[in-house]
This record gives sequence, C-alpha cells and structure tokens, in this order.
Amino acid sequence: MRALVRELIETVFLALTIFLALQFSVQNFRVEGPSMEPTLKEGQHILVNKIVYLQHDLGDLLALLPFVTDNRPEATFAFHPPQRGDVIVFRFPRDPSRDFVKRVIGIPGDTIEIRRGEVFLNGVVLNEPYVVNADQSQEQPTAVPPDSYYVLGDNRRASLDSRDWGPVPADHLIGRGWLRYWPIDGAQVLSSFNLP
Repeated sequence: MRALVRELIETVFLALTIFLALQFSVQNFRVEGPSMEPTLKEGQHILVNKIVYLQHDLGDLLALLPFVTDNRPEATFAFHPPQRGDVIVFRFPRDPSRDFVKRVIGIPGDTIEIRRGEVFLNGVVLNEPYVVNADQSQEQPTAVPPDSYYVLGDNRRASLDSRDWGPVPADHLIGRGWLRYWPIDGAQVLSSFNLP
C-alpha cells in the first residue's frame, strides 16, 4: 500500500512539474486579423517560446555582492534579444490586455524609413519576400530607441503596427513565434528571415 501511495505522489509531482515548466516556457496564441498574411492567417494557432526573450535584472543579483560598485548592468535577456526578421508576440502598447503578433524589422539603434512602401533599414532597402500586399505608405526616418523594437505586419495594407504607434518596449515582449500548429494541415516551424 505504501508503495502505491508513494508512486501516486511521485506521479502527481512529476505531472505538476511538467505542467508548470510548460506554462512558464510555452504559450499558445490564436492569430486574429489578416495583418500577418501570408505567413499567418486568421484563426491559425501558434506556439510561442517565452523563454528565449526572458529578461532578468543582473543588478538585483549583483547588489547582493558587497564588492560590486554602483555600475550595475540593466535588465538583459537570458538567451538573446529579438533579432530582425523574428515573428514575435507582444502586449499591445496602447492596450496591454491585448496581444499582437508582428515581425521585427528594427532593433535598438536602427533607423527605419519607409518610402512608397519600401522599408529602408539604416539607409539600405530591405528585401522582404514575406510581404505580398505592399502599400505606398511613407514614414520619416525613425530611430529605434534603447529597449525597443520596430515591428511591422507582413500584410502591410491591413496591419496596425509601429507605423501607427511606434516601437514596442522590450518589457511588452511575450515571446518568439515558434510553431504554427493548427489547423494541422498547415503545421510549420516559423523561421526567421535574416535581415541585414
């Protein structure tokens, strides 16, 4: 009887550990609207890797060490920050209760300009094979501030993005789009495009 109770407790503990690890590291997201077509269509579901953009404040840890001076680093990413071309999910800056999915075009320090629908990154026009519905929008040169990311939808004609509300603050990031899993016939790993 004791062995059965022990095995039951171990099974429940293992299941709870796996559940918490998955909740902490992966989130599902339902695509709403046509702003990311053709990459993502309305109603599709994706898995989001939340750990890859996990941020931590080294200053808090270093403050515990008596020999460290006041020159403490700010929050950093545990693995790496978003890269140009990544599909990301984030909290909408104007209403953090809503989540959006877009593609990273500019990282901190970049300058973004849009002329007749063509995106210029640091003065060089981007080759964007994922854009099929280009528009004729214009955007004056915009410097991406520290801890922020300039994002655009792949369907430029139907996208509410950084052209409308500016760069996304790093603390609004949820994670990187990882896998489109539903509907099952459209399952695919979401790859990043290596933008210059």
